[in-house]
Amino acid sequence: MAREIQTIGVLTSGGDAPGMNAAIRAVVREGIAKGKKVKGIKRGYAGLLQEEIIDMKAQDVSDTIQRGGTILQTARCMEFTTPEGQELGAEICRKHGIDGIIVIGGDGSFKGAQKLAALGINTIAIPGTIDLDIACTEYTIGFDTAVNTAMDAIDKVRDTSTSHERCSIIEVMGRGAGYIALWCGIANGAEDILLPEKYDYDEQKLVDNIIANRKRGKKHHIIINAEGIGHSASMAKRIEAATGLETRATILGHMQRGGSPTCKDRVYASTMGAYAVDLLCEGKSNRVVGYRHGDYVDFDIDEALAMEKVLPEYQFQVCRNLSV
Repeated sequence: MAREIQTIGVLTSGGDAPGMNAAIRAVVREGIAKGKKVKGIKRGYAGLLQEEIIDMKAQDVSDTIQRGGTILQTARCMEFTTPEGQELGAEICRKHGIDGIIVIGGDGSFKGAQKLAALGINTIAIPGTIDLDIACTEYTIGFDTAVNTAMDAIDKVRDTSTSHERCSIIEVMGRGAGYIALWCGIANGAEDILLPEKYDYDEQKLVDNIIANRKRGKKHHIIINAEGIGHSASMAKRIEAATGLETRATILGHMQRGGSPTCKDRVYASTMGAYAVDLLCEGKSNRVVGYRHGDYVDFDIDEALAMEKVLPEYQFQVCRNLSV
């Protein structure tokens, strides 16, 4: 029979994402509601190895749900990718009485959670990444806020691009995934989107499309370029030379990680945080919380990491058709 969890640890790892604070808040308050102690681990796995561990009460997460970033801070930790670092992390958990831990982060963070679970620490992972690149779930904490931030910024660039009759290349985040670019391509009515999953690096097609659109009377041309392709500034120079049209590159960068989370990110992150606590209280371990087909679900971490996420082909075709 599974040993009952008494103390829950919570950490955020990897890139920050709006809504992480909502998840932390939910873990703390759901844990307390279930009669558990909750400890916050600062700076992710790096903080775990440095024993930056604090007791958390309900009032410690007051006035945090609307804040961007993560109140526990985050960091990347190469030491925790080693067996020695992982064993030390599990030992520190036991030293501080942490018998269950909730990890909020992306797939790299999940691998750390997987190792802790194998070393006897009951572990639940929650997908927190603006990239939406976790295959087992249709939702990741922070994506909704990030894509709305990018959409708003692109609308503003379009205004000035139209005024000056320019071509604008706007680079959005996403690492090797094109979900932010795809969604903004549809939401902003972009003329072209460049996605790592789809782009063939044929710039002549872009040049031909820009020229054809100008002949049809277009006053601007918006190209949304995913971070996984990058090189927006040099691309802008080449396109301007080929078309004769003034072309500017705008890299939105880390503004997409910040800001107050949307209602969706607050509600979904809160629900996932509470769900993760409930799984620990049921004696579960090595699980990832996900959202699929309108339900909150959980998967084995090994199974989740083995899944491959595919860009939705229909959405991509819709984006192309509507850009004409």
